[in-house]
Amino acid sequence: MSSLPLVADTALRERLRQRLAEWPVHAPQDAALRQAAVALVVIEEGTGAALPDLPVPAAWSVDAALLLTRRADTLRAHAGQWALPGGRIDPRETAEEAALRELREEVGLHLDPSAVLGRLDTYATRSGYAITPVVVWAGRADTLAPNPEEVRSVHRIPVAEFMREDAPLLNRIPQSEHPVLRMPVGRAWIAAPTAALIYQFREVLIAGRPTRVAHFEQPVFAWK
Repeated sequence: MSSLPLVADTALRERLRQRLAEWPVHAPQDAALRQAAVALVVIEEGTGAALPDLPVPAAWSVDAALLLTRRADTLRAHAGQWALPGGRIDPRETAEEAALRELREEVGLHLDPSAVLGRLDTYATRSGYAITPVVVWAGRADTLAPNPEEVRSVHRIPVAEFMREDAPLLNRIPQSEHPVLRMPVGRAWIAAPTAALIYQFREVLIAGRPTRVAHFEQPVFAWK
């Protein structure tokens, strides 16, 4: 499959939906893992305010973007880290329902089920979660209201930034036979599991390259 253009429009939305429908999702079942869902939110444009302390390429003003957050500094786990909106799946709740609920609770984004485009592979974390990524189309997402108890800041990061030639960053560590995966953004970087889900989004849905990511490692600090 060829790469998709990055300008967000109806055609891109439907091509993403089609690729997700064709993707053979890998979702291993492990009763020992707590079930969680995150929303990979595609919005219609990036913004120069995405990373106010870093240089912003001009193309960011027109490209499709992903919605990411920095977790609140007061959270007990993974405070201040890059994240996708998400959390545990409640009893009798689907991954899609959980992802949409977490979007409402964390960033005040209200979307109905028709916004869901599909799923990518479930990723098992070192901290004991099975994370199901749900891809969602959010249009312009003009009105956001971050919950300060969970979210320090919200960022619209253009997909073009994740297509950089220096991405992903792979590093070997003595604690694992698999490399740690990170995705650069500006002069910073995002760690797996979030980085692994973004990388699969890039490879499968934008670049059209069948790619699994479950084997990629997380930094040791994220193992807790």
